[in-house]
Amino acid sequence: MSDTYETEYKIGQNNIRRWGMDAHNPVFVVSALVVFLFVIGTLIFPNEAKGTFDGAKSWSINHFDWFFITACNIFVIFCIALIFLPVGKIRLGGEDAKPEFSTLSWFSMLFAAGMGIGLMFWSVAEPAAYYTDWWGTPLNVDKHTPEAARLAMGATMFHWGLHPWAVYAVVGLALAFFSYNKNLPLTIRSVFYPIMKNRTWGWFGNIIDIVAVLATIFGLATSLGFGAKQAASGLNFLFGIPNTINVQIAIIIGVTAIAIVSVIRGLNGGVKILSNINMAIALLLLIFVIIVGHGFSFFSTVANTAGAYIENLIPLSNWMDREDEKFYHGWTVFYWAWWISWSPFVGMFIARISKGRTVREFLVSVLLVPTLLTIVWMSAFGDAGLTQIQNNIGQLSTGLTDVSLALFQMLENLPLSQITSFIGIVLVLVFFVTSSDSGSLVVDSITAGGKLDAPVPQRIFWATMEGLIAGALLFGGGADALGALQAAAITVGLPFTLVLLAMCVTLLMGLNHELKYVLNQKK
Repeated sequence: MSDTYETEYKIGQNNIRRWGMDAHNPVFVVSALVVFLFVIGTLIFPNEAKGTFDGAKSWSINHFDWFFITACNIFVIFCIALIFLPVGKIRLGGEDAKPEFSTLSWFSMLFAAGMGIGLMFWSVAEPAAYYTDWWGTPLNVDKHTPEAARLAMGATMFHWGLHPWAVYAVVGLALAFFSYNKNLPLTIRSVFYPIMKNRTWGWFGNIIDIVAVLATIFGLATSLGFGAKQAASGLNFLFGIPNTINVQIAIIIGVTAIAIVSVIRGLNGGVKILSNINMAIALLLLIFVIIVGHGFSFFSTVANTAGAYIENLIPLSNWMDREDEKFYHGWTVFYWAWWISWSPFVGMFIARISKGRTVREFLVSVLLVPTLLTIVWMSAFGDAGLTQIQNNIGQLSTGLTDVSLALFQMLENLPLSQITSFIGIVLVLVFFVTSSDSGSLVVDSITAGGKLDAPVPQRIFWATMEGLIAGALLFGGGADALGALQAAAITVGLPFTLVLLAMCVTLLMGLNHELKYVLNQKK
């Protein structure tokens, strides 16, 4: 039972239906054209493109560091407040709505789409970087000290804990609520209906949706490119396969092919199955590292990681009078801009899979469960890497040379390293598949005017585009071209922060409107 808004707009009314497509005009056309021009321009002028977008990224980070930090703090406080407010009992989809997915499958998809690949890449490298002053130390702590080890774990958790998941939760909850409870299209623009009314369907909404598509495509293609480099590094480290452009391109082709099959099969037949398989494999690897790398001391390690996170949560959340500018700008502000630029993709995917959950259940699950799982994961992998560095064991102890190898260098010093490293490569690849196909489903929805089931050719188009962008930039411009793409995605994070702050306002307006309706119906 829900009270929908009165609007004459019909989902898909501006769509063009040709060549098997069901594409929104102008969102699909403009998004595809901008992506095409960006790729061509970057391939022709890779150094100039990287210089331009790096400059824009640096300007955003250096001048608006306070804005990124303050906004992300607001998102955390806002989400926690909603858990305890009366609106927390509102059910997404109405009082009679039932969840589409089991709790376990829901958690698996949340984790796989949100951060799975990032945790594989950074769980060893990031604590090692902070401890050894690879690019600044948190709060200017002296490197290679016990306090540096503690802060390394606390700062890593800070970057992968409540703050990024609060960003995703705001977007996911807003999209799910306005789509399932107010019967509006599942696009970013719908969130602004309470203040924009029917102007939401005009040029203002078109711009918001186009920016969301570009941020998603650029972010996914960047991750696919860098992920191919990590997988190739792992294959070289493990089997001696040359880490060449051709190998990296072959990995991108393979990942894209599997992603295409998955998006054709849809949420239930593709993403859900892959996410469940991936989480099962990740759990086995996690248990192995815990038993072999820690034993019974793991429980105290988890407690220390959680303690370091809580202890440094406020100091690291502060933007005033920071003495660790290199770390603060190079890591924290960079991460906040990156999470925000990824929020349309992850937030909309979370919305797609969360119908039937209450607002309170949604926020507790999206905010707290991934944070707790990340504490366990980082305690297992990150602390194992730090221990090896502190005890001068293996290649990690000589310093970080290639962050994409850090995971494999840590596993090398544990038993069955050949097997576990191979599993690590498999996890990296499958996490990329789940990120790619879930991102494709999101872009499909936005470029189809909010329709939940875009035609198969349209799904194939965007899944293929992600692989082509990553492959073309990697082949034509290498790291510089991928760096330009990443910088472009992060630059989008600045204007999109304003969008998210406005989203908090409209979401609260919508939830209060719904609560009054539900209470009146019960009288």
